Amino acid sequence: MKRFFLLLLAASLPLASLRAQSDDALPILVQVLQSTDDAQVQLDILKGLADGLKGRRGVKAPEGWEALATKLATSNNAQVKDLVQQLSLVFGSASALADMRKQLLDVKAPTAQRLAALEALVAARDATLAEPLRQLLKEPALRGAALRGLAAYDDPKTAAAILELLPTLDPAGKRDAFGTLSSRVSFARALVGALAAGKFAAKDLPADLVRQLRNYQQADLNAALDKHWGAARESTADKKAEMERYKVLLAKPGTLKDDLAKGRAVFAKTCGQCHMLYGIGGKVGPDITGSNRSDLDYLLHNILDPNAEIPNDYRTWNLDTKDDRSISGILARQDATAVTIVTPNETLTIARTDIATLKQSELSMMPEGLLQVLPEDEVRSLIAYLRGKAQSPLP
Repeated sequence: MKRFFLLLLAASLPLASLRAQSDDALPILVQVLQSTDDAQVQLDILKGLADGLKGRRGVKAPEGWEALATKLATSNNAQVKDLVQQLSLVFGSASALADMRKQLLDVKAPTAQRLAALEALVAARDATLAEPLRQLLKEPALRGAALRGLAAYDDPKTAAAILELLPTLDPAGKRDAFGTLSSRVSFARALVGALAAGKFAAKDLPADLVRQLRNYQQADLNAALDKHWGAARESTADKKAEMERYKVLLAKPGTLKDDLAKGRAVFAKTCGQCHMLYGIGGKVGPDITGSNRSDLDYLLHNILDPNAEIPNDYRTWNLDTKDDRSISGILARQDATAVTIVTPNETLTIARTDIATLKQSELSMMPEGLLQVLPEDEVRSLIAYLRGKAQSPLP
């Protein structure tokens, strides 16, 4: 009867939104987990706990957790064992921290297991993790997660390590690298210095990250960006002139060919992180498959002046952490204990206790300047692809 009552009580708790609850609910869930040997029930509850505690660390372990963790460590379900380890890390377990470090560095362990360990250690802010993450940049399967994870650590060796690796990265890897290098003023100076030195092409640096760099309001960074990436265009007259210039370019016949395959590749690099088209792409911005893309005026207006009309759901939120990291993205969820922000390359859950400031911007998440660093042939190909009625093959 007691077991039935506990299971009924657990079912009544909205586990996926546990953040909104008092931590007093945790002992009840531990009792439920102790009372059942059903792996699926255990898994469902543990998933709810992990989701509810996401972004938090140093939470006081509920009564009975240590005994429960010992019991579930022998489970035949690998997911149950992994979630118990991750939750033990949230509860400040030194042994779980040591086990996770060992798992992360075990080159014979499954990649998925090592990725889970990496994400758990970053979430727990393992103070020793920056150097192992830099070592993992040598492993292609873990490189993206390691690049993103390094943004959590204000380590003076990180910017140089990423910039050294930059020429070998594919577009997705470069996006992760630039994202981390834009996340702190100290990293940003190294990034902009490399741009000024010609160590990478201006067109490779995404416009949304340029805006994030400008948000630091550092005169030297802005001057270097104006010179080597492109000046910000603020006035309505500037935007109208820019629109007319592109209309002339796109109407020009002759040697420039509208390459739809190239256009799709440019879309993937420039727009696809945020927008879905033909079922492929990101979900930070709206799905543009059904939009009025065939209308050139409509298309150019939305690309060149994205702040003209901004749905509330797509306004940028700027979050600064207490350890000087800056994050810009769409606010997906918030409550009394944590905030979830979606950026073009990851979803981050940040504990309220780690947040210095959180402000909604008057700007769209879509930045200005998307076209200004692209060569003319890439602009023509991108617009032709966007105006098309069907998917094109990649080159």
